Amino acid sequence: MTNISVDQIKKLREETAASIADCRQALEESGDDYNKAIVWLKKRGIEKAEKKADRETSQGIVEAYVHGNGKIGVLVTLACETDFVARTEEFKDLAHEIALQISSMNPKDIDELLKQEYIRDSSLTIEQLIKQAIGKLGENIVIREFTRLEL
Repeated sequence: MTNISVDQIKKLREETAASIADCRQALEESGDDYNKAIVWLKKRGIEKAEKKADRETSQGIVEAYVHGNGKIGVLVTLACETDFVARTEEFKDLAHEIALQISSMNPKDIDELLKQEYIRDSSLTIEQLIKQAIGKLGENIVIREFTRLEL
């Protein structure tokens, strides 16, 4: 077992928003290699998300976004399991990022949207972005519907 410092755990937690226990375990499993620990946490988040996929999502928010020039508008309904999670900044930020994605990439449906590369990080798809949020927030999250309007 390696000697994991509190600073390493703190840095990893700040970057990934994973739990302290998961950060410690990731560093231990990766032999104290920071980059390998990040990969380990991403994999663990996806595994957690897959376990939660069948849970009912009856809460959530509707995010509205109007592009700066006023010619494109998006409404997206993002659902989760509890109102508590729906009110978190992380969940609201996820809804906003999805609305931005829809505004810029104009997907025809949810399946196409989920497969698209995330505009802010091409190493992720929107589906992977959502799975990361599921891993962090501990609840199932789904895009219910969206509408994109353009003049």
